[in-house]
Amino acid sequence: MPDDRVRLSKRLSYVLRHHPESIGVELDPQGWVALSELVTSLNAAPAATGPVTIAAIEQVAATSDKRRFELRDGRIRAAQGHSVAVDLGLEAVVPPELLYHGTVERSLPSIRRAGLVPGERTHVHLSVDRATATAVGARRGRPVVLVVRAAELHGTGTTFHVAANGVWLTAHVPPDFIDFP
Repeated sequence: MPDDRVRLSKRLSYVLRHHPESIGVELDPQGWVALSELVTSLNAAPAATGPVTIAAIEQVAATSDKRRFELRDGRIRAAQGHSVAVDLGLEAVVPPELLYHGTVERSLPSIRRAGLVPGERTHVHLSVDRATATAVGARRGRPVVLVVRAAELHGTGTTFHVAANGVWLTAHVPPDFIDFP
């Protein structure tokens, strides 16, 4: 993705996941905002992304390898990763036997103690394969992939969801359900 689209994608993630108030927009309860309102607000706010168009946002959403954004009926929202309260309207689903979480070595002591917690986000993010978890962990250093015994955890009553981009979400993974390297 060219640099201008990367910058716009990061700005959209910041606004739609974490700080809609930074440009004066309000997400509806499901995290949606009208594209026209978003474009107007982005263009009125100072930023390094330059002028923004609906077409540019649609192109970023369509070409994002991680499918971070959903477009529907002239609206946009982040698929997952929120730190602001939204109800994505995701159905509870039965997870596969195993899911994976990418992290780095320095995080292991706290994960061994408290398990996987969402931190400032609303959910813990899990992947269906090691390759994706490795790529996620590599964003912060040398990756470590943890194996989550998701089916076993689900058997205790823990709820799982799948975001539109295929990321698995849950509220917490206790350390007893994690296989550490």
